[in-house]
Amino acid sequence: MKIRIIIADDHKMFREGLRALIEKEQDMEVVAEAENGHKAVQLACQVVPDIVIMDIAMPYLNGIEATQQIRAKNTVTRIIVLSNYSYKRFLSDAFGAGASGYLLKEGAFDEMVHAVHTVMMSQVYVSPQVAGTVIKDYVHNTKRSSASELSQREREILQLIAEGKSTKQIASHLKVSSKTVEVHRNNIMHKLEIYDIPGLTKYAIREG
Repeated sequence: MKIRIIIADDHKMFREGLRALIEKEQDMEVVAEAENGHKAVQLACQVVPDIVIMDIAMPYLNGIEATQQIRAKNTVTRIIVLSNYSYKRFLSDAFGAGASGYLLKEGAFDEMVHAVHTVMMSQVYVSPQVAGTVIKDYVHNTKRSSASELSQREREILQLIAEGKSTKQIASHLKVSSKTVEVHRNNIMHKLEIYDIPGLTKYAIREG
């Protein structure tokens, strides 16, 4: 079965362009479009799609409020928020409202496809640029916390992970073996009791 998607954005040209791209994907289809937040809520309750791609800034009812209303009435539909902003406050508001993903509009369409597949597996997706910023904030706060269990090297590796670096790239940058990086990565996850980057991102958003 195809992934059923509603596009909610107040710019018709954007909706039409995104729809054309989505419908080229073999496993996706656009079942409705909404030009404002109220319409998005109405359609989500009527159509019950798998995904709503929700612009954060829309007339009558913004994307955050619309997300909250949809999730209050319909816990099946997953929502990916689209935004021009990488500020932590917007991420916090989006996930607090019940969103499963947060994408920057400047990203490529391939990233949106990846985000859709990710949230369909009940995981969280955050644009790498945003994830890096949030986790860097967390690392900075961790440095200032006397209660932190992370070593300086672990904080350094955590930041590189947040920037999307692979184990091999981190090892090359730090001039250590890949095995050493893996050991540090496992220690970080164990100490924080968080075992993936999306989970770490959500933790950083929540804890500030």
